[in-house]
Amino acid sequence: MEGKTPSESMVEMTELVLPNDANALGNLLGGRMMHWIDIAGAMAAMRHSHKAVVTACVDSLDFRHPIRVGELIMLKAKLTWVGKTSMEVKVKVFVENIETGELTLTNKAYLTFVALDEEGKPTPIPPLYPETDEEKRDYEEGEERRNARLNKKRARL
Repeated sequence: MEGKTPSESMVEMTELVLPNDANALGNLLGGRMMHWIDIAGAMAAMRHSHKAVVTACVDSLDFRHPIRVGELIMLKAKLTWVGKTSMEVKVKVFVENIETGELTLTNKAYLTFVALDEEGKPTPIPPLYPETDEEKRDYEEGEERRNARLNKKRARL
C-alpha cells in the first residue's frame, strides 16, 4: 500500500456564517462549528484512505475567538498521524477579514477517524509520510495523543 504525505489529502473548506448558524447574540453556534469541523476532517481522512470513515474520537476542541454572522470562515484539515485503520486529523478554523484578507485562528480540533470496508469493518489504510518539520512534530504528538487515548480507555475497563 503506497503511503501519502499530509499535503496530498489536505482539505480547505470555506463557509459564510448566516443568521440560522448563530445564537441570539449573533455568534456562530458551537454545534454548527463542530459539524463543519467534523465534515472537513472526514473529507481529509477519506482523501487519505480512499474509504468511508467514521468519527471515533474528538480529542480536543478549542474556542479562541467568537465568529459573527456575516463573517467568512476557512477550515483547514490535515492528517497528523496514521495507524493501521485509524487516522488523526487536525482541523484549524480561521475567520477571514474580507477587507484585508487577514486570517485569525478561532478554533483548533483533533479528531480520530476509522476507515471502513464495504461491510462496515475497520480496514487498513496507507501510511503517512510527514515531510516538513511541523508535520514530523505533529506526527510525534499525534502518536502521544493516541497512546494517551488508549491508556485512558484501558483505565476505564
